[in-house]
Amino acid sequence: MPTLEKMILAIDSSIGSGVAIVDAESDEVRGQASSEAPRGHAEVIGTLIEQALAEANVTPADITHVAAGMGPGPFTGLRIGIAAARAFAIGRGIPVVPVASHDAAALAVLDEDPSALFVIVTDARRRENAVSAYAGLVGDLPNRTAGPELLPHTEDPFAWLAVHSPSTPGSSVPQSLRDRVQNDEAGAVPTTRIPAANIARIAARMIRQNAIVEIEPLYLRAPDARPPGVVKRVST
Repeated sequence: MPTLEKMILAIDSSIGSGVAIVDAESDEVRGQASSEAPRGHAEVIGTLIEQALAEANVTPADITHVAAGMGPGPFTGLRIGIAAARAFAIGRGIPVVPVASHDAAALAVLDEDPSALFVIVTDARRRENAVSAYAGLVGDLPNRTAGPELLPHTEDPFAWLAVHSPSTPGSSVPQSLRDRVQNDEAGAVPTTRIPAANIARIAARMIRQNAIVEIEPLYLRAPDARPPGVVKRVST
């Protein structure tokens, strides 16, 4: 008989390459594989998928959804993971659930403290960081209140956050986060890997809550082959 389980395959290539298989009903991680190499995503993604499927003891036919890490990440590397996710989904005739990669990193923090207030910081190369601010959970999903944006390595992420205070028109950063920033009680979380399992766990929660939101890839910059320009925000 065909399986009645909802099984998610997650793929992320925003920092290195990661693949995971997660039960969409229980959030149980059934299998995962990763490579920390910053390049060569195309060479390893297929192997990582095979390894994760083998560890989970499932076949491609058992996968019901594919979760794609949407960045922020470098143009070349990020699009390889997204393309692999879409190709797998098309081949199986199943949906793709897009997930911001910073949200997956944030979930690792929020697993320890569901009310944590913090900023995720990832290396964007070219002497810049990509930053996103979070304030706890909303409906079991990371509550991203600002970002992702690009900042120079020399800029304090909390100086950036100051311009997103509640007094700023259109800002959604809560006063509690601003207060903790001013009192040095909020933390910056340097992040060097994105857990593919958390990409899948967020996708599972989106599926259960019927809260899937279509987002475009969050490329750090346009490809180098294009005319150079000043980039202030992560492009979509």
